[in-house]
Amino acid sequence: MRIEFRHLRTIKAIHETGGLARAADVLNMTQSALSHQIKGIEDQAGVALFARRSKPLRLSAAGLKLLAAAETILPQMESLEAEFAGLVKGRAGRMHIAIECHACFEWLFPVLEQFRKAWPDVDVDIRPGLAFDALPALRREEVDLVVSSDPEDLAETDFTPIFDYEPVFVASSNNPLAAKEVIEAEDFRDQTLITYPVDRARLDVFTQLLTPAKVEPAAVRQVELTAVILLLVASNRGVAVLPDWVVQQVRYSADYVTRPLTQGGKTRRLYAATRVEDTQRPFVAHLIRLARQEAVRMQRG
Repeated sequence: MRIEFRHLRTIKAIHETGGLARAADVLNMTQSALSHQIKGIEDQAGVALFARRSKPLRLSAAGLKLLAAAETILPQMESLEAEFAGLVKGRAGRMHIAIECHACFEWLFPVLEQFRKAWPDVDVDIRPGLAFDALPALRREEVDLVVSSDPEDLAETDFTPIFDYEPVFVASSNNPLAAKEVIEAEDFRDQTLITYPVDRARLDVFTQLLTPAKVEPAAVRQVELTAVILLLVASNRGVAVLPDWVVQQVRYSADYVTRPLTQGGKTRRLYAATRVEDTQRPFVAHLIRLARQEAVRMQRG
């Protein structure tokens, strides 16, 4: 038995209109062609789909089973067709994001809130669990955008700049290092360094300063939340290195100071990594624009 979508539409139309003539009009076909189609379905199924002598025309028990299938399957197909049409026109799709910058969660949420309202048919998700394997996940199409500060020369991958930032030293105003104008790697040797709970290879203080200088802090304490890091620093429980925009955004207390790292400072850049074929998709391009606008807003405080 081979049931086609047109057969399901036929059963549904006859049930809703109560007769072959009206159903034929709805389906834009002749009554003769409709009758021939019904006979073909019944021949395949081996059962009658209608109670022939009833007026209006009523479905048999077998016909009711086919109607139930039609009422389940046809709306699903219509929804799928609408979704595919949205994909073709660039209105719908998927935006799963992996973040290699732990501090970027606080910056990204306002961006996604604006994006959600502009693109309600795009499925948005953040995948922090892929933070240490994000770019391979992008190539495998497990995620669609990676926020990264470490661009690589990868085939079929675009790294679009979002914004520049400066990692800055943060310490209590009572810490002796607060008296210094510039902080060097050696200054960390007798300090407890408070960091996010991520691998050292993802922390600017190590990649840009301590590891090249072969300096190890007296201790490392990992803390999940930026606000808690700043509270600990203000209480002189340790020091931290955070992006300048993070400190500007969450300045809860005047009890800490910020200082540049090294005489020339350290400048880093965040990128949006996307697959080449996706970079110019309307909703992808819009998300990157929103990210840049939010970056300007937060850097201005």
